[in-house]
Amino acid sequence: MAALVPLLTCGLCMVLFIAALLCAVKGLKRSASNLPPGPFPLPIIGNLHLLDIRRQDRSLMKISEKYGPVFTVHLGMQQVVVLSGYEAVKDALLNTADVFADRPPIPIFHQIQHGNGVFFSSQELWKTTRRFTLAVMRDLGMGKRLAEERMLEELQFLIELIKSFQGGPFRLRLLNAAPTNITFAMLFGRRFDYGDPTFVTLLRLIDEVMLLLGSPFLHLFNFYPFLGFLLKPHKMILKKVEEVCVILRKRIQESKANISGNNLTSYIDALVFKQEEDNKSNTLFHDANVLASALDLLMAGTETTSTTLQWAVLLMMKYPEIQKKVHAEIERVLGPDCPPTFEDRKNMPFTNAVIHEVQRFVTLLPHVPRCTSADTRFKGYFIPKGTTVIPLLSSVLLDKTQWETPDEFNPNHFLDADGNFVKKKAFLPFSTGRRNCIGESLATVELFIFFTGLIQKFTFKPPPGVKESELNMTAEAGFTMRPSPQCACAVLRREPKPHSAGKPT
Repeated sequence: MAALVPLLTCGLCMVLFIAALLCAVKGLKRSASNLPPGPFPLPIIGNLHLLDIRRQDRSLMKISEKYGPVFTVHLGMQQVVVLSGYEAVKDALLNTADVFADRPPIPIFHQIQHGNGVFFSSQELWKTTRRFTLAVMRDLGMGKRLAEERMLEELQFLIELIKSFQGGPFRLRLLNAAPTNITFAMLFGRRFDYGDPTFVTLLRLIDEVMLLLGSPFLHLFNFYPFLGFLLKPHKMILKKVEEVCVILRKRIQESKANISGNNLTSYIDALVFKQEEDNKSNTLFHDANVLASALDLLMAGTETTSTTLQWAVLLMMKYPEIQKKVHAEIERVLGPDCPPTFEDRKNMPFTNAVIHEVQRFVTLLPHVPRCTSADTRFKGYFIPKGTTVIPLLSSVLLDKTQWETPDEFNPNHFLDADGNFVKKKAFLPFSTGRRNCIGESLATVELFIFFTGLIQKFTFKPPPGVKESELNMTAEAGFTMRPSPQCACAVLRREPKPHSAGKPT
């Protein structure tokens, strides 16, 4: 074994030398092709020395102050064009939508999905799978009264769970249960009891995978996939994802055994029926795409809304005066017992503004890379086909030209002088254009109903011995920007009356 060490060292040095040459060649090509300006790349590492790996978006926004809203960086050996600020991101994703609609092959997601599914696919496979998924979600009640009824039912289960702590501390992650169950009901065709072993296992695996996706060593793997044999997080992710896939494959097989075109109750049922309807030998809905699409809905469909709800509760603890104003509006419009509906948001401008400001302030998904599908000219620069492009959503949500106090939590960003709700054009937490989040309408309804329903019933406070000023507002980088692990206390405002109450008149 000892004799192999010099050989391995020599081989690694050779790989790094070749990498340095490739990086130099790419730098020369950039000069010749009129790519946007940017910092000069160092051999092998490119511009990684300029980045905080856990918060790359913040570092890239800093670089944009010098090089402008469209610039080039080298992430390791990969040449990337970055778009910063509302105008640049809007022009690319809306006005040049077709060119910026593809995804680059991100190593970890390519190993998981192999280019299949909804979120990390491109071209015709992406268009067809996305179109199908949107149609199925509509058929299953997304954005309809049926979906609201499910959410209100789930809200009651969550309220009872929180009440069981009798005002004592509980982990913020517990709030994930309700939004996750809405996604699971759509995916599997039924809700799960919070103690169900499958539910508990999936929640744990999703949480662990999402956290590992923020590991610096995982980013290192994405920058230098040839170093995978030295790194661990991507192997752990693949192992945990395979555990999830075992559960999904079992459900897919059950659906295949019992499928009926007249009784499609879940996304998995719809995928299986579509596959059989199109004929396996001539369809984009082959086994790998069916599994990848189900996995996409399971993972991405649970993390974003759940994490936003955690931030909302944490921010209400941090700013109790804002929480009081939200509750006062709820009392005025709904009273203590009438359950909220999405239609009520029209009469609750402050609550609506707070929910929007939570999404803006936390910049949940700072950026998801795109890829150019053709050679293009953008803002006077030439960007070749196949170039990775990062639209910095955090730079839009924190754009000083669009928001009065971008670095502060300020619901007035969404209110006019008379207190009416105003949606801003730079509010793009779900991205925009052809590749915006497919679950945007569902997430919007969920956030309003769950947040309003919880504030109606509880006053959220920090745990004993913790002051509002001591709450940890630092984001924990995972697939999304999550709150740091901590606890909340929920004090019941009053017990509901035994009879059903209507809205105040």
